Amino acid sequence: MSFLDALFGRRSSKAVKPQQTEKLFAISTASVTLETRWGLQPGGAGAVVFRPQASSYFAQTAQELDALLTLTSKEQQSEIHRESDGLGFEWIVVRDPDFEDLVAAIHMVTLTLGEHGFRDQLLAAVFRFDGLAGGPMYWIYNYKRGSYYPFIPRGDHERDNIEEIRLGTVMDRELPVEKTPEQWYALWGTPI
Repeated sequence: MSFLDALFGRRSSKAVKPQQTEKLFAISTASVTLETRWGLQPGGAGAVVFRPQASSYFAQTAQELDALLTLTSKEQQSEIHRESDGLGFEWIVVRDPDFEDLVAAIHMVTLTLGEHGFRDQLLAAVFRFDGLAGGPMYWIYNYKRGSYYPFIPRGDHERDNIEEIRLGTVMDRELPVEKTPEQWYALWGTPI
């Protein structure tokens, strides 16, 4: 989005395409390979991070989303809540031991925000996996690029780039992995 587009309130032409949201489901089948071949188990948590708008329409959508999250939480027996981080981003956090239900809930949140005109604000979906020495790792789905990449935080704002590149390479056949590692952005302070 250019400066003039932002100034005049025009939407970016790089909105998330509906077929890109369908790529979210690739993580469901990839989780089998991650677990059986690499010893990485789904961590029972995922999240959608987005940039909220300062508008009354967004406030109304947020209320609708909270109501929908409560309903979905009851139907799927998932724990779903919304929280803000210190940088002003909103997170919809989903906890569910059934990974397919977790992925379906993340997809539902994505569609709900998109249907209410907030596709441009969607940044990423994050899925936690456990099993690596040193802590959790995350598969991050970048909505704008329609691709996944691994993120392995270690220590204070450090990451395991070698393991990230290895996992990105070996999972390329299972997931639409981002081909440009420079686009593998860190999401520090992920609430899952």
